Amino acid sequence: MPGPNRKPMQKPQNVGATLKRIFQYMAASKGLLIGVFLAILCSALAQIIGTSFLQKVIDNYLEPMLKAYSSELMTGFIRTLLLMAGVYLIGAACTYFYQRVMISIATRTLYKIRTDMFNKMEHLPIRFFDTHAHGDLMSHYTNDTDTIREMLSNTVTQFISSSITVVGVFIMMIYYSWQLTILVILTLILMLFIIAKIGGKSGAYFKKQQQEIGKVNGYIEELIEGQKVVKVFCHEPECKAEFDALNADLCDAATNANTFANILMPIMGNLSHVHYAVTAIVGGILAINGVLSLGTVVVFLQYTRSFSQPVTQLSQQFNAVLTALAGAERIFRLIDEEPEVDDGYVTLVNAELASDGTLTETDHHTGIWAWKHPHHDGTLTYTRVAGNVEFDDVTFGYEPNKTVLKDVSLYATPGQKIAFVGSTGAGKTTITNLINRFYDVPDGKIRYDGININKIKKDDLRHSLSMVLQDTHLFTGTVMDNIRYGKLDATDEEVIAAAKLANAHGFITHLPQGYQTMLTSDGINLSQGQRQLLAIARAAVADPPVLILDEATSSIDTRTEALIEKGMDRLMEGRTVFVIAHRLSTIRNAHAIMVLEHGQIIERGNHETLLAQKGKYYQLYTGMFELS
Repeated sequence: MPGPNRKPMQKPQNVGATLKRIFQYMAASKGLLIGVFLAILCSALAQIIGTSFLQKVIDNYLEPMLKAYSSELMTGFIRTLLLMAGVYLIGAACTYFYQRVMISIATRTLYKIRTDMFNKMEHLPIRFFDTHAHGDLMSHYTNDTDTIREMLSNTVTQFISSSITVVGVFIMMIYYSWQLTILVILTLILMLFIIAKIGGKSGAYFKKQQQEIGKVNGYIEELIEGQKVVKVFCHEPECKAEFDALNADLCDAATNANTFANILMPIMGNLSHVHYAVTAIVGGILAINGVLSLGTVVVFLQYTRSFSQPVTQLSQQFNAVLTALAGAERIFRLIDEEPEVDDGYVTLVNAELASDGTLTETDHHTGIWAWKHPHHDGTLTYTRVAGNVEFDDVTFGYEPNKTVLKDVSLYATPGQKIAFVGSTGAGKTTITNLINRFYDVPDGKIRYDGININKIKKDDLRHSLSMVLQDTHLFTGTVMDNIRYGKLDATDEEVIAAAKLANAHGFITHLPQGYQTMLTSDGINLSQGQRQLLAIARAAVADPPVLILDEATSSIDTRTEALIEKGMDRLMEGRTVFVIAHRLSTIRNAHAIMVLEHGQIIERGNHETLLAQKGKYYQLYTGMFELS
């Protein structure tokens, strides 16, 4: 059954380092961040100072006016209220400012993070994508970035504001009544204890929730791509059961995470109400005994409310921060992955051929390519790109102690068609992966035009190659754009010529908009054979010296195959061609056929020679016809 690998839940790692790294992305907005901090400070102080006016309003104006009204008292009362309103308006304006600015900063920060993440992904080796679920990678761009956005746009500002408010209010409470402040301290200790206990469990489950979301996304993506296979083998019940298990794990993690997070608010709220009532009783007693004024008790009660609310907010923000850090750690692990190593220094350049046979580098396209090879003594040599490929005792394994190829040696020259046949897992596709340097060879050498391919820069090496894979992939765009993907600067005429060469022109002209027909969802509106023909045309427009066909005609019917055979022969003319084939009828005209078994070449020769040997190739070939 298909399904993502189950991994144990990992605990959050270095929280401080992760936070520091997030804020490093915000360094370009340092000036705005200072402005945001000052606005938050101003907003919080406005709330604290505005509340302090209550004591003056009650003790200096309201209480005296209840005993004896005077216009002077009323004037002072109105002036104090206006001043109080002005302070609150300044605080509201500062709040509006920092919220708008932080949204802008958060958006730009996420832009940078997504850019770094995508750029790193484009520089990762094929091995990384072979060992990581695609759905899990997609969750970095969706769930993980969304949690960081929420933290930066809301949580950070609320956290700073709440912290300033808590500290400022605490100072004011000590100023007005140290007796009542003792009650606050006792309540605060109880609150912190509850936050530590419940918040710790909530954070662990939020981490698990993020991981389970990645697993569910990966499984859904995998099942959507393989829906035909599921239906062919009637595996719907098993798929449902597997999804139910993954969904249940996600449900369990999300339920626990949000349960612990959500019970904090009611607990803190009720605790603050109890504290408020106790403070009112004690404050009333102190006021009756003349220790505190009525205005002081009212202000202190208001500060009590202002104190408990930020503490509750801090507990909620703590959970949001943990969720964001869990996502950030996953993103930074991707960004910190080791990129594909490229220590090559031989480059591919345009060249001109002089009458005496010497090559010189040029900055315009001439149709002649050369390898520019700098040497240790400072000299440069230019070797014309021909397409000579040589394997010299190559041994390779994807994992240590698991050899896929062993002592493979072969030689291919321009104009030759080299075919690889053998059972599944014999190492046929591995050979083409090594030619492209998707994986590097630990033992032995691969030479391209006499140059060790480890010395050739990977991009330049791959520019000189073109591949047609068994599993075609078409991008969202027009038919012409998909063919032009093989050579981005190709003209429309070159694209059409390549389509004719691959015999794709006929069906393309019958599409609704011809070459301008939009393809979506990997060309779902085309047949598998038509998609394969576009892939062949894409390889043709690149016009490379070396062509690799990995079961390129596997999805094309026999009639279509016969129609494109001459076109393929024209495409192969003058090129070094490597063909991986299961349909042996397609390689009878190969110059050399390599029969692989357990990573070794056990037979080699042309079609007639191998048939005469009556070995493995003979068994495969005759067995095919017996089956047909």
